[in-house]
Amino acid sequence: MKKSLPSTAGHWETRLIGIIVVTLVAVGIIAVYGASSVLAVRVYDSGSHFALQQLQGAVLGIAALLVATRINYHVWRKYAWPMLAVASVLLLILLLPFMSFMTHKVNDATRWLSVGSAHFQPSELAKFAVIVWVAMLAAKKDNKVREFKSGLVPFLVIVSPICLLILLEPDLSTACLVFLLAGIVLFTAGAKIGHFLLVGVIALPFVYNEIGRVGYRLRRWLTFLDPTEDADASWQIQQSLIGFGSGGLLGVGFGHGSQKLGHLPLAHSDFIFSTIGEEWGFVGATVIVLLYVALITLGFRVARTAPDRFGMLLATGITALLGVTALIHIAVNLAIVPTTGLPLPFISHGRSSLLVSLFATGVLINIGNSRFRMGKRK
Repeated sequence: MKKSLPSTAGHWETRLIGIIVVTLVAVGIIAVYGASSVLAVRVYDSGSHFALQQLQGAVLGIAALLVATRINYHVWRKYAWPMLAVASVLLLILLLPFMSFMTHKVNDATRWLSVGSAHFQPSELAKFAVIVWVAMLAAKKDNKVREFKSGLVPFLVIVSPICLLILLEPDLSTACLVFLLAGIVLFTAGAKIGHFLLVGVIALPFVYNEIGRVGYRLRRWLTFLDPTEDADASWQIQQSLIGFGSGGLLGVGFGHGSQKLGHLPLAHSDFIFSTIGEEWGFVGATVIVLLYVALITLGFRVARTAPDRFGMLLATGITALLGVTALIHIAVNLAIVPTTGLPLPFISHGRSSLLVSLFATGVLINIGNSRFRMGKRK
C-alpha cells in the first residue's frame, strides 16, 4: 500500500508538465512556420498554411488536454475495450477498397481518414488505445503477467492484429512502436524479460522479411550501415546532418535556414529537429532535448507515485509514448538509427499526433493530480 502524499504533492509536478508541454507546442508552431513557409508559398500561396494547421491542432489539443485533466483516469479503464475496438475499425477502414472515398493517400501509403479537408491518422489513436488496454488488463491480471500462457499470450493475440493493420497501410515504424509501447507497459507490470526475448526471436524473421520486401526500407538500412551505398536513399539523412553542421552553436537565425529550400524533404515534420538545429543551433536543440528529459522524468515520477497499479501502468505507457517517440525522432535526425517517419511530439507538423499527444498528457496530469485528491480525502 502506498503512503499518502502531502496535500500539495501532485501540483508542482503536473503544473510543470503543463508548462513544458505548452512551451513545446508554442515552439512547434514557430518551428513549423520557419521550416515550411517556402513550401507553403509554392504549393498553397500562403507561407503560414502549415503553421495555421498546427495552430488549429494546438487549440483542439489543448482543449482536449483540459478536458482530460478533469476526467478521472479510471474512466479509461472502463472504456479500454471500446476504444480499442474503435481504433481497430478505423484502421480497417483504411484498408477496404470500397471505403477509399474516406481515405487520404500520400506516397503510396494510406494512413489518413479524410472528412472534407480534415484528415485524421487512426494509428495515433491506436497508440493511446493500446496503452490503455494493456494497462487495464495487466492491472487486472496482476502477477499472472509473469506467466507466458496466461500472461503474455493474451496480449499478443490482441495487440498483434492491430500492429498488422498498421503495417498494411504500410507503416512499419508505427507498428513496431505500438508493439514496443505495449511491451514497456507489460514489462513494468512484471512480465519476464525472457518471454520478450523469445517473442523477439520469433518475430525477427518476419521483421527482416518486411524490411526486404519493400525496397525503400532495405535501402534505408543499407545506407545507414554505409552512407555511400546509395546516394539517393541517404539524401535525407545527409541533408539533415548538413543542417546541424550549418547551425553551429547559435544557429543561422529563425527563418534563415537553407535546408528547407528543397534540400531536406519533410523539414517541417519528419526532420523538424534538424531544422531546429540549423536555425536555432546547438544551444536551441539542447534546450529542446532538456525539455523532453524533464517531461519524461516528471512522467515517470507520476507513474512511480500513482495511487494504484492501473494509474502507474497508464502513466508509464503515456510517458513512454512521448519519450520513446521523441528519442527515435531525434536519433533519426542525427543518423544514430535508420531513417523512419516518426514525429517529434508537440513540435512536428501533424494535427493527429498533436491532438492525441495533448490528450494523453491531460490523462497523465489527471493521474498526477489524483494523488493530491487522495491525500486530501485521507
